[in-house]
Amino acid sequence: QVQLVESGGGLVQPGGSLRLSCAASENIFNFNAMGWYRQAPGKERDLVATMTVGGTTNYADFAKGRFTISRDNTKNTVYLQMGSLKPEDTAVYYCSARLLSKTFWGQGTQVTVSS
Repeated sequence: QVQLVESGGGLVQPGGSLRLSCAASENIFNFNAMGWYRQAPGKERDLVATMTVGGTTNYADFAKGRFTISRDNTKNTVYLQMGSLKPEDTAVYYCSARLLSKTFWGQGTQVTVSS
């Protein structure tokens, strides 16, 4: 069973930065794509950023220019570097891994942007 473990969330002031990590239980190149999603209270889960096995990235409009997805295959880890954070970025951030038609999810990590 694939396991994804997120870390790096927390409380940060507006304008600050955080780096989220997602450690996978197997080689991340086994997956067609990995990514980050977020869900704020009372809202649907939204795409933040994805990266295919070939390295192609895709970002939500709100993430462009502020967030960067990257990976370290030696650590089987995907990262989300977030900068210029705003209160509206407050949400639970989830790591995902897609293998053919199946998507695996982590347990999520809370990011709170507040002064």
